[in-house]
Parts: sequence; C-alpha cells; structure tokens
Amino acid sequence: MSRASDRAYAAIRAHLLSGQVKAGEQLTEDQLAQITGVSRTPVREAVRRLEDELLLVRSDTKRLFVADWSRDDIEEMFTLRQMLECHAAERAARRMTRGQVAEMEAVNRELKAAIEQPAPDVARFLDANRAFHDAIIEAAASPRLGQMLARLVEAPVVLRTARTYSTEDLRQSARDHDELIAAFAARDPDWARAVMGSHLRRAFHTFARTVGPATDAEDA
Repeated sequence: MSRASDRAYAAIRAHLLSGQVKAGEQLTEDQLAQITGVSRTPVREAVRRLEDELLLVRSDTKRLFVADWSRDDIEEMFTLRQMLECHAAERAARRMTRGQVAEMEAVNRELKAAIEQPAPDVARFLDANRAFHDAIIEAAASPRLGQMLARLVEAPVVLRTARTYSTEDLRQSARDHDELIAAFAARDPDWARAVMGSHLRRAFHTFARTVGPATDAEDA
C-alpha cells in the first residue's frame, strides 16, 4: 500500500468519523481526492479499505455512500464488540503492570476533565476514551484481537452514541472506567470481564434510546 493511499485512508476515515457527513450521504472519488489532496488512484485504494471496514458502501449502480447502519446492525456491532472487549479485559487483568494501571488512571483523569467543562467536550472525551480502551487492548497482548477490534470500535456509531450522552451518561462511563482500573489493579479477570460487559451494554442502550425500538422485521 502506497504512502499516498495511507494518507488518503487516514484523511477519509477522519472525515467520516468527524460528523461532517451524514449516514447515507453520497460521496464521489473527486470529492474525496479534493479532501485528501491526492490523486484518484490512491483514493480508490483507500476507499476499498473503508468498504472492507463497512464505513463506506456501494449501491447496485456502484455509487458510493456513507454507511447508514440500521438498529440491528448497531446491536450486532455492540454484541461483537462486547465479546471481544470482554475477552481483552480478562486477558489484560492477568497481564497489566502497575505502570500500565497508572497510565490508565491518568487517561481517565483526562476523560473526567473533558466531562466537567461548562459544556462537556465530546471530542476530548472521545480521544481519552479511545486511549483508555486502546490501553486495555495493548495490555491484553493479542495483535489479532487488536486488529479485530479496530474495525468495530471506531465505527461512526461510536461518535453518534457519544453525542447523545447526557452529562450523567458521560460521568457513568468514567465511573465504569474507575471500576475497570480497580479490577486491573486487583488482577481479577472475572471482575474486569463483568464490568466491561455492563459498560458496553449501557453504551448500546444509550444509543438505542435515540433510534427507537426495533422494527417488527428486526425482531423477527
């Protein structure tokens, strides 16, 4: 993969996750080339990667769109993420050093500072939240697990979910992180798995409140 393609991939991915484009919005390779500042060839390579990640989709007529995930898609994503991140938390609890625990405490202080602004700084919260979960994956010491989670954690729904959080929802997320840190410090894998599971289910239900109940077709 060329450096130009890597730059295009990073720029387009950041654009998709920034909230500047809406789910279902049509994009063209010319538009993406202007955004990234590279030619259409590396843009095509980047687009293929983003299609693999389900951030972009093509219609039957080959037109390109921002992925518009259904409620059922979202629930599946959270379910898969829960399976993988619970496993990561369990592995991390057996391996995490005191230094790594201290680093996670520092990251969670940053996350709390973002929440306690006069108006919560959601972008700062997301950066700290990503760093917190990345630290767990790193401590789990499983490259395969990290690769699998990378395709789930940064889906646009994560950004959309965070933006629906009330201040109390954000504070609850920080409290969940505090309990995860306590579980890691105690080197208790069962505790870590249980907290991670409830943390992610709570995040799903926060999102679900904004999109309403499942349709009859999704319940079938």
